[in-house]
Amino acid sequence: MSDSGDGFLSLLDLTEYEAAALEELLLLGRTTAPDLAEATGIPKARIYGVLDSLSEAGYVKVIPGRPKRYQPHDPSEIAERAVANRRHAYERFREDVEAVEESFVDAYAPVRDRGVDDLSPTEDLFHVVDVGEPSERETRRLFDEAEKSVHVLTKSFGYIDAVKPAMRDAIERGVDIDALLLAPEHLSAENERRQGEIRNLLAAEFPSVSVRISDRVLPWRGTFVDPSLEYDGGQGLLMVEQEEIPNHHRQAAVTENPSFVAGLWQYFDLLWRHESRSETQ
Repeated sequence: MSDSGDGFLSLLDLTEYEAAALEELLLLGRTTAPDLAEATGIPKARIYGVLDSLSEAGYVKVIPGRPKRYQPHDPSEIAERAVANRRHAYERFREDVEAVEESFVDAYAPVRDRGVDDLSPTEDLFHVVDVGEPSERETRRLFDEAEKSVHVLTKSFGYIDAVKPAMRDAIERGVDIDALLLAPEHLSAENERRQGEIRNLLAAEFPSVSVRISDRVLPWRGTFVDPSLEYDGGQGLLMVEQEEIPNHHRQAAVTENPSFVAGLWQYFDLLWRHESRSETQ
């Protein structure tokens, strides 16, 4: 199967046998369980359970008869069902969390509050996460929780694939997004190429995102949302520029301090208004 096919199947949370069976069915069109077992090497004692799971997920339909035959749904239907399955799983998870949330908070909030007076000023200002999946997860959370605005300061927005769904949801909620990227002449050849791809992607898939280019080499980069000059809201994630340190050895700071976020926004706003240019210039 093509790389795109393998990539799609890897998103479905299938077992190895289920992925092999679905892939073979997509190639064959329709077949019996014994024939599918022989074609895939799946043990005959397991093949019916595998096909039942694929049928319950909505990826395969059962054709009655002697013997039964199994046929995959149209690929577009499989894709739609995969999204629906994930959405339903999330809703069930959310309901489960809500069912126990109150008792959880009641049990542990008093314990946590006992230590608030012991926090150092630094701990009260921010906490740190590793750069990579943890920082990308925090960035997705910021997009998910944004109510009015998101401001992104980045070299090339190279992590955009990790936050695209959250960006799309934020835009659908009416959130304004500004992205300030570093001028290509300050990037490595690979980062310059990647930034060009990402700028084209933003123009095609996220035309409402405002993009400008900063000619200044910036001391930090990150994402912050909903800044308030009344210092009553806002949160963000940032990391300082340390080219000599590989990402897997770096950490990012996460803050919910309204005054700190307001300061980040004022710095960003000055760059945006006075020391950057539109991407078309």
